[in-house]
Amino acid sequence: MELIGALLFLLSVMLIIGVLTTKFSSRLGLPALILFLLGGMILNQFIYFDNVQMTQFIGTLALIIILFDGGTQTKWGRIRPILGPASSLATVGVLITSFATGIAAMYILDFSLLEGLLLGAIVGSTDAAAVFSVLGNKNFNKRLTSTLEAESGSNDPMAVFLTVILIEMIQIPETSIWIAFGGFFLQMGLGLILGMALGKITVFVINKINLDISGLYPVLAMGAAVFTYAVTDSLGGSGLLAVYVMAVFVGNSDLTHRFSILRFNEGFAWMMQIVMFTLLGLLVFPKQLTDVLWEGILIAIILMFIARPIAVFISMVFMKFDLKQKLFISWAGLKGAVPIVLATYPIIAGLENSNLIFNTVFFVVLISALIQGSTLSWLAEKLRLTGAEEDGNASIELINLGNTDSEIMKISIPKNSPAVGITLIDLKLPDDTLIIGINRNKKLMTPTGTSILAKGDTVFVLSDKENRKAAKLALLGSNEETEMYT
Repeated sequence: MELIGALLFLLSVMLIIGVLTTKFSSRLGLPALILFLLGGMILNQFIYFDNVQMTQFIGTLALIIILFDGGTQTKWGRIRPILGPASSLATVGVLITSFATGIAAMYILDFSLLEGLLLGAIVGSTDAAAVFSVLGNKNFNKRLTSTLEAESGSNDPMAVFLTVILIEMIQIPETSIWIAFGGFFLQMGLGLILGMALGKITVFVINKINLDISGLYPVLAMGAAVFTYAVTDSLGGSGLLAVYVMAVFVGNSDLTHRFSILRFNEGFAWMMQIVMFTLLGLLVFPKQLTDVLWEGILIAIILMFIARPIAVFISMVFMKFDLKQKLFISWAGLKGAVPIVLATYPIIAGLENSNLIFNTVFFVVLISALIQGSTLSWLAEKLRLTGAEEDGNASIELINLGNTDSEIMKISIPKNSPAVGITLIDLKLPDDTLIIGINRNKKLMTPTGTSILAKGDTVFVLSDKENRKAAKLALLGSNEETEMYT
């Protein structure tokens, strides 16, 4: 019992400190993951932890939850125009980054070619957890933000594939690279197809099932995300890609209990980030990092200033992005949990230089997140890539009222809404539908019949489930945003 009590005390301290550090990280301009990693490294001095398998399992579970949270909050209307550049960055970009970094690592660390390429593959992808946390609350250009979020959410399959195939080639030199690349396209295809299919099934189940306890709907949605990964992975597809695709579909559907599901996802994703990064920090011994100090710094510099920019400019050569935008995307190639989790693969596989690879990757991630993450806002301002305040994107959230057929919808009024300039008494809302609150300029107003709606208002609408579509049409019109939620 003493051990259980000590572990529970440790977990509680990790969560409390983790939540508090998010406040300090935003003030210091640092990604929160840096503080979590450092916290784990400090705890490492008092607690001995070297369970790589457990860390890999928890890391994979955390990535599923983080991707699900990021995907559900991604607006399809934003990412659809940038699917081309995001897909190119997620495939060709990762391949070029991995190759360039791997060649450098081969000479710097005196590795064989395959070992160098393995390290390059491990750090080749941008990290969804890092990107979502850094970009989420910043006023960057929305097109760039959408491109980076879509890239980070979909580029893990390429990094995982390269890591696994290179480990196999090191262990079994006869492995055919061409057959392996055929397997990659199979993984991507299955990930896309199963992600879409399971996303559609998830939306149908959540909207049709009537649970007695409304708090179970977020648990159902999270279970569906883990199920999507497990099924896709067992069938030979990319589980992480399937989860992201499924989450985007779920997040952009007309979903009951949407509000509670998204809020639960957000809190759970943060909790998993805290636990995951702290555990990853526990695996690292600071004294071992000094053994790869200059090598890690040199590889990180090559990755940030040479490999990533080359990959971005080549993979986006035919894309409609100007020089400033490409420079920003180059600098936003943040590294985080995915490279460190992938760095556990060589350890489990028993490769000769696995510990050296792990420590070097950890050092590279630390430098990348510390330098790039803390300077993104500054660079965006210098390049004049900060975006304007949003006023035209409809946002709908549903708050279910227990076991009733009624829900509260939270709807942001776009500038082209037919309700703009109309008094509430003149709105053609369905019967038994009421506007119970108006949020304007961060102030909550009590609505009356003479209240006039303005663009940018957020209204809270009490409506029966069967009247949701008609109420949204009255407030949003028959625009693309309305169709996306119907």
